[in-house]
Amino acid sequence: MERTQPTGWRAPGPAVSHLELRTAEKTSLFAACRQAVKALGLKASQAQILETLCSFYRGEQIDGRMLVWPSNEQLMARANGMPATTLRRHLAVLVDCGLIIRRDSPNGKRYARRGEGGTVREAFGFDLTPLVARAEEFEELAAEVAAERK
Repeated sequence: MERTQPTGWRAPGPAVSHLELRTAEKTSLFAACRQAVKALGLKASQAQILETLCSFYRGEQIDGRMLVWPSNEQLMARANGMPATTLRRHLAVLVDCGLIIRRDSPNGKRYARRGEGGTVREAFGFDLTPLVARAEEFEELAAEVAAERK
């Protein structure tokens, strides 16, 4: 039986270390997002949609990809009620910039199929992998933009 300290603290178990790993991965995703916004000069609402997409990432990689599959309603709700037409327009800009990739299902919906044990085996939605893969490029571009401003 695990004993707690008088302060209520107990040694972290494997679930905590897994949570810390997921938190570190999500932190690097948000850092890459901020660098991309600075480097590419995205509008505030486009940056908001990109950060909203990142907020849906659960830390699971499916076939080495960082996929999220929120519905437009979920995206609009987290983006403070942004209209659907504006949302679609901003998503198209993010795809054109190469920050995200659409992984469409045959019927155009975003969803995931789970296999044995509840693990995701197939998902359709937005791939955030390019955002992290290009993080160094964005850091360099952001530094150049900052140097030009000085």
